[in-house]
Amino acid sequence: MRSSPQDQTHSHPLGFLVAFGTGGLLALMVQLNGALAHYGNSLFSSWTAHATGTVAALLFLLVLPRRSTALEPRPPAPLWAYLGGLSGAATVVLSSMAVNSPAGLPGTLALGLAGQLAFGLAADGWGLFGLPKRRISLRDFAALALVLAGSLLILLAGNVTA
Repeated sequence: MRSSPQDQTHSHPLGFLVAFGTGGLLALMVQLNGALAHYGNSLFSSWTAHATGTVAALLFLLVLPRRSTALEPRPPAPLWAYLGGLSGAATVVLSSMAVNSPAGLPGTLALGLAGQLAFGLAADGWGLFGLPKRRISLRDFAALALVLAGSLLILLAGNVTA
């Protein structure tokens, strides 16, 4: 059964809760990777994070039951889809460097959020990565401006000592 377009405009509250939880996990990941980079370096932090993820993925593959895909053949993924690992590695290295800078964890996360929002708007506006093109509204730019202003407050007010 297909849902109507009107149904798609109202999100389930669980989706917001899951998104909020993943934001918290992201903050924890950046902090742990920053600590690893502090005691080693950013490359060591990235290798450790990705090795841990690889081991976890392999364990999940061993534990989870396999579904037969003989009835549902999938088309091959486009080449750009494989860039996710590269951008993930760059994110770990750069955030590990930034969290150990004067920006700290809050500044790193605030600027990361601003960058994600700006790139998301660009991807929507130009229809990148197979997304449907969406007209970027004044409301979208206002949201970006507020996130940037909040990021500046975090960065500038975070350097004030009590």
